[in-house]
Amino acid sequence: MAADGGSSSVQLPCVFSPKSRQYLAVCAQDGRLRIWNTDSKTLHQEYVPSAHLSATCTCISWGPCRAAKEGPQRKKRKSEAAQVEGKVDLLAMGTAAGTVLIYSTVKGALHCTLDGGHSGGVNCVHWHPEDSLLYSGSDDTNIVEWDLQTGKTRSKWKADRAAVTSLCVSPDGKLLLSAGRIIKMWDLDTKEVYRKFTGHSMVVTTLCFATTRPPDSNGLYFLSGAAHDRLLSVWQVREDGKDKNSVVSFTLTDEPQHIDLVTSSSKEEAVRLAVVCKDGQLHLFEHFLNGPCKKPLSPSCTVQMSDTKESPMPIPLLAAALDADPRSVTLAYGSHLQPVMERVEINTAERHVCLTRDIKTSLSISMETTVSKVKTPLVNAKSKVLVPGLPGHQAPLKGGSQGKEKRKKDANTKEMSIAERLGEIDLSAVSSQKRAAKVEASLQTDNFAVLLVQGLESNDAEILNKVLQTRKEILIKTTVARLPLPAVLPLVEELTKRLQGHPFMAIQMLRWLKAVLTHHTSYLASLPDLVTQLGVLYHMIESRVKMFHKLTKLHGKLHLLMTQNHLMKMRPLVMKLFLMMNLITGRRRRQWRKTGRKEMMKMRIPMAEQNPKQMETKTWNMKMRVKRSENKATTMIR
Repeated sequence: MAADGGSSSVQLPCVFSPKSRQYLAVCAQDGRLRIWNTDSKTLHQEYVPSAHLSATCTCISWGPCRAAKEGPQRKKRKSEAAQVEGKVDLLAMGTAAGTVLIYSTVKGALHCTLDGGHSGGVNCVHWHPEDSLLYSGSDDTNIVEWDLQTGKTRSKWKADRAAVTSLCVSPDGKLLLSAGRIIKMWDLDTKEVYRKFTGHSMVVTTLCFATTRPPDSNGLYFLSGAAHDRLLSVWQVREDGKDKNSVVSFTLTDEPQHIDLVTSSSKEEAVRLAVVCKDGQLHLFEHFLNGPCKKPLSPSCTVQMSDTKESPMPIPLLAAALDADPRSVTLAYGSHLQPVMERVEINTAERHVCLTRDIKTSLSISMETTVSKVKTPLVNAKSKVLVPGLPGHQAPLKGGSQGKEKRKKDANTKEMSIAERLGEIDLSAVSSQKRAAKVEASLQTDNFAVLLVQGLESNDAEILNKVLQTRKEILIKTTVARLPLPAVLPLVEELTKRLQGHPFMAIQMLRWLKAVLTHHTSYLASLPDLVTQLGVLYHMIESRVKMFHKLTKLHGKLHLLMTQNHLMKMRPLVMKLFLMMNLITGRRRRQWRKTGRKEMMKMRIPMAEQNPKQMETKTWNMKMRVKRSENKATTMIR
């Protein structure tokens, strides 16, 4: 049972057919659906959707085996009926335009088109195991239940606030798992939430049931994987509802790209799991699901592939399918345009297995020989190839050499006049000497832009570090402004990777990101899959902002505790100073009161000698002097 429900826009869909593993369905970069026969290792069918360039295929899911109806039916024997019932027929493809295409491998043509259900791109599709129903999740946050007999929507409901990125139906067909950031389990009869599971910080890309036991017996398990996550989490659906955390974790070397597993029907039967990671490695697991396990489980066997050259290069694995034999695995490796299928036996007793294969690098995809309409132009042997540079920055052409060649060819022509000779004089050298500083600045920005483009194309860490470590704002802005448009999106992806590193590096990357968003906002807004391309950056910034709010709260609490601790240590010293100040202020006040009284006694005049008005003014002046002296004493004490 493959987890072929959902896939991100970066990962190209590549899925084996169920049970017999006879076919491999691949959607390559050109938007075409190719179905390969794993037995003969040849291209079986090829289908080109009408809008394969604008509405690319985002996910693929094989339907359950059914009896294909093709032309007038006749009464068949039991042996023929058994052969027809086990045949794989329908294949569902979700597109970025919001439609779902149903392709029939028996007819070799499009069966039907399901549209009108989604307003955004379809991220995942999954079949019902028994009924002729199909479920699809989209960027519009809705889940649609399709009836394939009528080709119309049977029901539609809102699943989450964010986009629905993965779906999976339980083996008994009663429960449905959906995920964006939060995993929800739905009851398909009532379309209500049965359980919720939280534990992934990024978008969930993989959902798959691991057991076929009912949820009432605490034996129902499912696994989930998220983008940029190197762990596969296993969840247990418990009867008491205490299933908030995952019970088992499987460690990987990179983000899971393709998952295939053999379900367990009892506690005594182990779950077999094959995971192909984004780095092209295959990890095999085997575990008995019976309660929680504290430590993450490492793979029992890891498989890698390489070529047979002197300096071997790794061959990426695209998909893997487990067979009935525990040691046998069907592999698909190489390129999505021309994959190589092979059934191999792996010794699981060894922890690491490396398979060497000699694969052809040239493509030879053709079902029938067709005449090409493309004409190859004839190139002269004397012609020179100009290396393309940045747009708008070309080397100046000198006319002197061209004039010499023309004079050699045209021997009968007369000598050039003085006006013609003056017109061909190259004055760029004189102007460059006068404006040396400006030329150096422009050359520096041009060199940085060229280096940045070369580093992004070759993925050279040294070149990228040399360019991205500059801190001059003007140099960053001019370099970003001179970038060609095809290099903008790779630069954003590189900045997103580096933002996840050290905080000091993140500050430097934010300067570049600000310059990119300032200069190339109109180009980024014109991209049809902008939400998926910048989704990682948005979620990372959102998670960091949420964490910043928590950190500020923690910083405030710690600052309060530190100040309280400091005051508790300083309390005895403060008490001593307070007592000393009280003693000093008491003595000073007594002294000032004595001196004030003496002055008042000296300045006292007999009542008979003074007029009433003079006595009032003198008494008021005396009071003010005493008051000023007391105020001066208190200020000195303080």
